[in-house]
Amino acid sequence: MIADRPSQPDPAQAGSVTDFVQSLVQLRQWAGQPSLSRMRSLGGQTVTPDGAMVDALPKSTTSHVLRQTDRLPRWDFVRAFVTACLRSCDFPAELIPGELERWRAARTALAGSATPPPSGAEERMPEPVPDHALELLTRRVLREEDRARKGLLGGYNLAPVSFALHAGSIRRDDAPGEVADDLHSIGRLFTGLRPQRLLVVGASGSGKTVLAIELVLQLLEPFVTADGRPGHPRMVPVRLNAARWTLGRPFEPWLAEQLAQDFGLALQDALRLVRDRRVLPVVDGLDELDPEPSMGPPRRAIGLLTELNRYSDLSGRRPGAVVVTCRADRHAELRAAGAELDGAARIHLHSLTTEQISTYLCARWPDGHPCEKHRDDIRAALSGPLGKAVHTALATPWRLLLTATAVEAGADPVELLRVDSRTGPREGAVSIGRRLLEAYVPAATGLTPRTAHGTPYQPRQVRSWLVHLAAHLRWQATRTAEEDRPPPGLTAIDIVPHLLWPIGGRRRVRALHCLCSAIFAVIAMLAFWTGSAVDSPGGLRAGPDPEQLLTLALMAGWVAVATGLSLSPWPAAAGGRSNVPRRRRLTGGLLGALAGLPVGVLGGLAGLLLTGGRVFGPVFAVAAGGTGGLALGAVIGLTAAGRRGAERTTVSGVVRAELVTLVGFGLCGALTGLAPLRLSHAGPVPLAVGVTGAFVLAFALGVLFKITTGGWSRDAELAHPREALHRNLTIGLAFGLTGGVAAFLVFVMNQDVVESLACALIGGVTFGLSFGALAWTRTMIGLVVAVMRGLLPLRLWDFLDWACEARLLRVTGATYQFRHRELQDFLTPPESAGNGTGRPAPAPLS
Repeated sequence: MIADRPSQPDPAQAGSVTDFVQSLVQLRQWAGQPSLSRMRSLGGQTVTPDGAMVDALPKSTTSHVLRQTDRLPRWDFVRAFVTACLRSCDFPAELIPGELERWRAARTALAGSATPPPSGAEERMPEPVPDHALELLTRRVLREEDRARKGLLGGYNLAPVSFALHAGSIRRDDAPGEVADDLHSIGRLFTGLRPQRLLVVGASGSGKTVLAIELVLQLLEPFVTADGRPGHPRMVPVRLNAARWTLGRPFEPWLAEQLAQDFGLALQDALRLVRDRRVLPVVDGLDELDPEPSMGPPRRAIGLLTELNRYSDLSGRRPGAVVVTCRADRHAELRAAGAELDGAARIHLHSLTTEQISTYLCARWPDGHPCEKHRDDIRAALSGPLGKAVHTALATPWRLLLTATAVEAGADPVELLRVDSRTGPREGAVSIGRRLLEAYVPAATGLTPRTAHGTPYQPRQVRSWLVHLAAHLRWQATRTAEEDRPPPGLTAIDIVPHLLWPIGGRRRVRALHCLCSAIFAVIAMLAFWTGSAVDSPGGLRAGPDPEQLLTLALMAGWVAVATGLSLSPWPAAAGGRSNVPRRRRLTGGLLGALAGLPVGVLGGLAGLLLTGGRVFGPVFAVAAGGTGGLALGAVIGLTAAGRRGAERTTVSGVVRAELVTLVGFGLCGALTGLAPLRLSHAGPVPLAVGVTGAFVLAFALGVLFKITTGGWSRDAELAHPREALHRNLTIGLAFGLTGGVAAFLVFVMNQDVVESLACALIGGVTFGLSFGALAWTRTMIGLVVAVMRGLLPLRLWDFLDWACEARLLRVTGATYQFRHRELQDFLTPPESAGNGTGRPAPAPLS
């Protein structure tokens, strides 16, 4: 503990004011020399005589006081300074009042007064400065973990999970008196650990994830106020999917990225919270990093443990707080390879005892329940001559759930738990487990009938679709191991909607997407060419002139850009999950429109100047420019309203990441500006100036559009897995139709309103699908191909939601996952064999 450090300064030894001030300087050095900015943040705020709230430790004041060695600092400064130093080095909060009393007594002795400082407001510890990012994270973690807990348990009843704290090696499950704790006490156990590092080890299905969720909720429960708003926890526990970590990735930047991706924090805020150790990482599923069966040492798990062992607290002298869950057999492999979580206490989840199984069944099927007889049959099988095999098969909460679900669906427990007397207990338990897994999908399908969109699902259909999803996850695991920076969600367990398109055949879907994008892009350009009516087909037969060549070159260049973007390996569908209040959306749209109005008017007047007034007059220039500016500004304002509190993307960052897309924006602007210039028969100089200016303006608007689209709102609700994909379509079409408004204003110069509107609508929609909604288009093409091949259902989204309701799948953050990894592995078809449906196993690489 920090309080035991021999180098900790003792204020009681200060014999003079100079010694006392020097003790304060030494305390800051002992705490790791936190910066003055950090001291100001941790020192909290105080109330001035006029009632204003100010920082208790302004940087200038702190620096000045520490240099004045001949003057005794005021008590409120000493109290805030000592508190900030102790908080900075992760000093136990319950010991801080005692330390403050030591410093108060030393100061009082030097001041020559035996009376303590006045009680009341001055004696209170300074309140921490509200951290909005921390409050946002707390609120979202609470909501997410509550949803995950209900998805796993189906309600509020805790699974019968028990564990014991191990000081050394893992004890045997049948050791007498080993059951010491259960889920209700996990928060209290973790709080008492020093250092706060915990390794949770258990067999498959023993309840590791349930325990991790319960730990997160218990640690946050004291900070939830009566009105549901989060308080100010010292650290916010955040459960992380270990399978998303990639080998060689430093842990702290990865942790910050997960906070930004899963909980919507601005990346700067996430980095700050990680740096200040305000986040407790709960790394769930260390065993899921490496493929099964093991072909050697688990390299990725060893790599993550190495990173976690480098993860320290704020002082840099002790291991940082962390929780890790791991399957028992994988933990044994890691120990054999010499890989451990340094400084961690280890708990081992116990197998369920016969009494626990009986108690659970009695609670689920009390006397008078239709399954009462089946409850007695299971208890009889547990106590029968082959009861050891039955108990081994049912000794985890997951297997107990499989049994209860199958029995409630009408299965005979005597048949389910049948054991051949010629087999040993281990072989008999394996046979029972296979039988329970085989019965789970039909049982869950029968207990949760489909209530909408047509006929109920049939068990054989459900199994077939789940088999293909499981095969796709195996393929994702292979791709993740091959790629240095796989896209978020491409793991062995996450079902991400916009990453499902390879099920239809990776090369096939990409080729079709490229073809469709090229067709959409050509249609968009033909619509623009027809609507602008600058050229006629007959005018090109004699050979195009330079202006026509420029038009064709810009159109061909944009088609090439759109087609090239469709070849992207993984079109991104990020920035979903924003549920911004309507009032804020309207306010953002209004402010954007007001800002775009003068810009559009200036653009119209610039066009009037370049065309010399030969195509349109001042009234049309002001009206058309204002209308275009209003439309574009409103769309940008609506999307920017969701960026409050989100990451501030820099212009240079957008240009580096989206250069090809921004060139496409510029080509569109150049085409839009070229049409009126050609209609006015402008000379070479106005033509060059107008086209270049339109390109630069559109390029800049593209940068602005990329910055404002996507991202999270401070008030955003947690994700639904499909939200990012839906938002990709919405933004793509909004972008395309906004461009259609600008095109319409150009078309009406040389066409009637109906033809102009038709060309603008056709061009805008195809423009948005080929250039904006890349992820949505790729996904829809992939799903159509998969449906035509019989690999997935027609209404896939409805099926995934139903599967969660049936507890075959679950929602975790912005992804779907199988209800349990054992179910996923059971449904995963062999690499080369059929999948039981008469078809070969899915081959996304074909």
